[in-house]
Formats: sequence, C-alpha cells, structure tokens
Amino acid sequence: MYVINDSCINCGACAADCPVDAIKEDGEKYSINADCIDCGACAGSCPVDAINAGD
Repeated sequence: MYVINDSCINCGACAADCPVDAIKEDGEKYSINADCIDCGACAGSCPVDAINAGD
C-alpha cells in the first residue's frame, strides 16, 4: 500500500486522482486508507514526491 510521508504539503492533488477515493485529509497532511488498490495514481500526481510504496 502507498503511504504519504511528512513532506505532504496538503494540496489535495493525490485525493483528486485516486480512483477509489482512498485518500482523505488528515490534519496537516493527507492519508491513504485500506481501500487503496496500489494503482500509483496518487504518487504520480504529488508535486513534492511525498507518496511512496509502503511495506
């Protein structure tokens, strides 16, 4: 599953590109929930490379 690290600037680009609506605003950054299908669309849309494949 992909994860969003602390480099997130809370812009929302990832959430807009998620086909399964698995990304939500979570305080000062966004987070990815268990509905993630590992498509990688979010990682490609992040302007600061704050999204990476997790363990």
